[in-house]
Amino acid sequence: MPASADDVSGPTAAELLDFVRRVAADAETIASLPLDPDGRTWVPLEGPGGSEAWLIGWPPGTGTGWHDHADSIGAFTTAAGSLRELSLAARLPTDGWKTLELAEGIDRSRRLAAGQGRAFGRHHIHEVLNESDTEHAVSVHAYYPPLPRIRRYSRTGQVLRLEQVEHPEDWQ
Repeated sequence: MPASADDVSGPTAAELLDFVRRVAADAETIASLPLDPDGRTWVPLEGPGGSEAWLIGWPPGTGTGWHDHADSIGAFTTAAGSLRELSLAARLPTDGWKTLELAEGIDRSRRLAAGQGRAFGRHHIHEVLNESDTEHAVSVHAYYPPLPRIRRYSRTGQVLRLEQVEHPEDWQ
């Protein structure tokens, strides 16, 4: 039976953050990631307590687009370079909508230099970007339970629109 988001035996967001910070500090692991000048690269890692974990390379100017990780909690840390996370400081409905008009003042932005990371809860909507024109960034990510789906959004001004739902077979 797959793990559920309410499974208390899995790692906490703080434990996932500790894991991604430890991996990000491991220079040999970070150096093992093949970097592609044209697109993001990723390698699966063995996460703690049945979590899903990834080492991700970000060429200059790349990003994820707006997305969430559905019912999973997560954490990520920048291991090399710098990333910017744009996020929404609001609890949004989880299902049953296609378009939402966002209130003013809910946008958040944080720069995460090498060694800096963050944890997040379920249904956290964000976009992660490598804004550098010249340098790759590398980051470590972990999610629990393993990602059941990723929802991708478009954003025009204060309007957020659900565009696509991906499942594990789409990205593995």
